[in-house]
Amino acid sequence: MLISTRGRYALRFLIYLAENQNDGYITTREISKSQEVSQKYAERLMVLLSKKFLVTTQHGKGGGYRLSKEPENYKVSEILIAMDEKLAPVECLVCEPNKCKRAENCRTLPMWMKLDDMINDFFERTTLKDLMK
Repeated sequence: MLISTRGRYALRFLIYLAENQNDGYITTREISKSQEVSQKYAERLMVLLSKKFLVTTQHGKGGGYRLSKEPENYKVSEILIAMDEKLAPVECLVCEPNKCKRAENCRTLPMWMKLDDMINDFFERTTLKDLMK
């Protein structure tokens, strides 16, 4: 399993918003500067986070982005999945039910399923609040 750049940056942006939630709406310029990414990339990702209802936006003067809920109510799993991440460690676990013709006799499938459960449990238990300073 490899978490994409988009998934990693979404986490970083949301952590930044969480740590600065008392400052009101945060602009993409500020986000991009603090996270050392291009403003264009920050804008694209923030629009996607807004479409997934992970942030709220305000247009105009004093506008920008802020969290749509409290940091403790964001699970890392929901953020990564919202960024189209597949959290499964192997391809055969992406589909439910498993469509692999070898699944019934696969010696390694139980191991991958256990790892998948561990990964999902870890990301389900980890919140933005856990990742804040």
